[in-house]
Amino acid sequence: MDHSIDLNGKIILVTGGTGSFGRKFTEIVLSRWTPHKLIVFSRDEHKQLEMQRAFHAPCLRFFIGDVRDLDRLHRAMHGVDLVVHAAAMKQVPACEYNPFEAVKTNVLGAANVIDAAIDAGVSKVLAVSTDKAVNPINLYGATKLCAEKLFIQGNFYSTAHGTRFSCARYGNVVGSRGSVIPLFIQQRTNGIVTVTDERMTRFWITLEQGVEFVLKCVGLMRGGEVFVPKIPSMRIIDLVQAVAPGCEVRFTGIRPGEKIHEVLLSEDEARQAVQLDNMYVIQPTDGSLAAGSWTEGAPLPDGYAFTSKQNDSWLSVEELRTMMGVEEV
Repeated sequence: MDHSIDLNGKIILVTGGTGSFGRKFTEIVLSRWTPHKLIVFSRDEHKQLEMQRAFHAPCLRFFIGDVRDLDRLHRAMHGVDLVVHAAAMKQVPACEYNPFEAVKTNVLGAANVIDAAIDAGVSKVLAVSTDKAVNPINLYGATKLCAEKLFIQGNFYSTAHGTRFSCARYGNVVGSRGSVIPLFIQQRTNGIVTVTDERMTRFWITLEQGVEFVLKCVGLMRGGEVFVPKIPSMRIIDLVQAVAPGCEVRFTGIRPGEKIHEVLLSEDEARQAVQLDNMYVIQPTDGSLAAGSWTEGAPLPDGYAFTSKQNDSWLSVEELRTMMGVEEV
């Protein structure tokens, strides 16, 4: 299956473009292609200035804007070929404490991206999602589940314009601002690391792997899919040993909105999914969408689910250190 893409000469827009994902996406795209324009859309002027100083490509454009502002999105998407939607409120406690704000950004903002993309005639729009969207127990996960549903159903609104919408869903990202690693690094100076529950497991992916997966999905997407990568799990206790070996571990108890294990593909979704070599493709329940005809993939067995607890691939302490870019701590 050929999923190669050619972004040379294209106009690309990435929302949340000054975040961890957006910076890595910009770095990889500029190293591989020469777009006509690569538009970094975000609301943080200071981080945009930092990116301007870090990247000197003439194709770069920086738009101050918020996905809550539909008019600004209309302006930014004029002539755009591809949108990667990565803007979101992502901190679970912040979303719990500011629920109206989380809904405005993660749900209403997603709807604005969809409307603006259709009106501008954008060819492809891929939204970056999270394992927290599966069987959500916190507001962040619930808003991302809503966003996924909006993007999939957005394909029905865009028939006349030809805009196609899909989602890429993956787990915790090494080195992102939401990662627990900076906390562990800070705590190890005192010799005591806090962990909520020793049984906890998580999916783990590097920032570069996340961007590569998104780019692969852009090449594969037909409209209406949720793409899920086959990525390894890690135990939180192993992560502590990788970051802060020899430190005392104190268990504080599960926080509100936190799971012991995460799910990337639920048993109910698996009935609509097919398996490729390195990913799952969740097809839309409405077979009238183009994505409902993934004959290339193999169906999944009854009762199948892809969870961080039940995974064929587990990261060791040494592999975790390698992913974090350190040989030893």
